[in-house]
Amino acid sequence: MRNWRSIRILAGVLGIAMILSACGGKDESSSTMDVAAAPTYKDTLNIAITAQPPTLDGALTSSEVSLTISGNLFEQLYTMNMDYEPTPELAESYTVSDDGLVYTFNLRQGVKFHNGKLMTADDVVSSMNRWLEVSSRGKSLLGGSVFEKVDDFTVTMTVPEPTSDVLTIISTRTFFPVIMPKEVIEAATPEGVQEYIGTGPYKFQEWKQDQYIHLVKYDDYTMIDSKPSAYSGRKEAATPNLYFYVVSDHSTRIAGVKTGEYDVCESVPLENYEDLMNDQNVTLYSQPSGSMNAFLNIKEGVLSDVKMRQAILAALNMDEIMLASFSDKELFTLAPGYMNVNQPQWAVNSGAEYYNQKNPDKAKKLASEAGYTGETIKLLTTPDYQEMYTATLVVQEQLRQAGFTAEVLSLDFPSFMKARVDFSQWDLFITSNGYQIIPPMHLVLNPTWAGFDVPEVATAVAAMRGAADNETARKAWSDLQQFMYEFGSSTAIGHYNDAMATSSNVSNFVFFDLPIYWNAVVSE
Repeated sequence: MRNWRSIRILAGVLGIAMILSACGGKDESSSTMDVAAAPTYKDTLNIAITAQPPTLDGALTSSEVSLTISGNLFEQLYTMNMDYEPTPELAESYTVSDDGLVYTFNLRQGVKFHNGKLMTADDVVSSMNRWLEVSSRGKSLLGGSVFEKVDDFTVTMTVPEPTSDVLTIISTRTFFPVIMPKEVIEAATPEGVQEYIGTGPYKFQEWKQDQYIHLVKYDDYTMIDSKPSAYSGRKEAATPNLYFYVVSDHSTRIAGVKTGEYDVCESVPLENYEDLMNDQNVTLYSQPSGSMNAFLNIKEGVLSDVKMRQAILAALNMDEIMLASFSDKELFTLAPGYMNVNQPQWAVNSGAEYYNQKNPDKAKKLASEAGYTGETIKLLTTPDYQEMYTATLVVQEQLRQAGFTAEVLSLDFPSFMKARVDFSQWDLFITSNGYQIIPPMHLVLNPTWAGFDVPEVATAVAAMRGAADNETARKAWSDLQQFMYEFGSSTAIGHYNDAMATSSNVSNFVFFDLPIYWNAVVSE
């Protein structure tokens, strides 16, 4: 609020100067006044992030830090506006066949990649078909679909069956089906693309491992001239250089934004929330952002027994976990649902009897019935995300109090993400997962996230996506959430607010689902 008030005052001063100039002619003194009042901006925005991203290849990751940075480089056919409505980006429009199986996209013409090449249908077909092949969410939600070229600026997407959410899925930032040059796609390996070449307002400059990622303004960016709205509309590389510094130490990030070393501090630890709110040199942003969830290994190990998983759920005290992780009861909400608590369509409480039981005696009884004899339960975590690490330590203590042997395996974030897909390395892990627009997008249903690949999921997802009305779709989701708690594949722990901070001289910064930097400026 302090920033906006300052901007209004500055705008008023400029307005008065213009009126005086118009009334009195342009003499030397008024010219001097105009020059003195004109704001000047820095050419670099310094952003402190919590962890090094595993990759900037959006098709291969759901990491928020990856998507935040790569969102400046790459663009999609459609993207989301502030009201979560699919909005044209690299496509101008689309039509759907009467049977709902064929989507035809008309591409924008004259859009150039960062290497100077003109974007055509060949690039779109290669990019989107690769995304359908390698993206875990693309495969799970739109598997069997195919993109084909019609002419240089028209492509079709044929889906195996009609569903109501196709455009929503390809517009979502968290899935990030981005368009790259065909030759970059063809040179990609299983580890990802070898070059980060997109059509966005910034282009890739340098990645200094464990230190920083540097993006620079793309001078030939083809802008959409419409009002900015979340990820859609006008994008300007208003600050020519973006530096994303890896600063995993929270106190260093906080000190940096207070002193001006960093213009932006991502992931503000909530114990610093009140301190920063009272700092006149800092502007604080906070909003409900997602749910913290615990995932249990259903594939192998000591928790492959459903009764053991139920024992774990019985032991957990969500009040303690959330308070330790987020410091203040005003900054989180307890609820058994995985979806946005303020979204009536999907916020359901089924499975509540398995949530926040805080009953160690019941946990011991169930573990005994499962034949538990003290085997070590491996808790995988990363210190790069403070709330996930803290929550894991609290869970470890709660499990000990319920008679379990629990051991924490703590890795840096990229290593954590690799270990997560090796089911021999963990029995339980906790992650903070941003809100999704529809349940099928949530990682709790993604078989590649934590191995939840039972047939009941596919059946329920099909029922949701093919439902004739919202009430039927809501019932299908409620039934699936109930099944998930009974099966013990995961549990919601609670719903959290995210907080970010900027120095008070940063303006035009937007904190949507992810931070948006392309129109942001920082005054001298």
